[in-house]
Amino acid sequence: INLDGGYLTCIGKGDKQRIVPLGHEAADWIRRYIAEGRPALLKTRRSPWLFVNARGGSQLSRVGFWKILKEYGLKAGVTRDISPHVLRHSFATHLLERGADLRAIQMMLGHADLSTTQIYTHVLEARLRAVYDKFHPRK
Repeated sequence: INLDGGYLTCIGKGDKQRIVPLGHEAADWIRRYIAEGRPALLKTRRSPWLFVNARGGSQLSRVGFWKILKEYGLKAGVTRDISPHVLRHSFATHLLERGADLRAIQMMLGHADLSTTQIYTHVLEARLRAVYDKFHPRK
């Protein structure tokens, strides 16, 4: 993780590394977690993992992250089902809607094949149709 540089390196499927940029707010929250939350979870133990669980300081699992996400989603009043996949989908969709290059999104998501990333374009296509239907004089 490079908070000053504004990115983190993720290890995904097949131990492939990818770089994911971080926004300032996310970097600030990670700094806070490193300073306050992580030490409280580890107590006196050490761990090579950035995100650890409360039981022994081992790596936070996907299921563990999902449970935390769901808990905080409920506390925040999120009524829709929320999951790590929903976050990834939202991330990709927001980037696409703002004009990001599909290849860059592919790299950030860690997709080996561009066609996997292109699945996210269906949301953009539906939005384009709605904009066209609403604003174009000829239907």
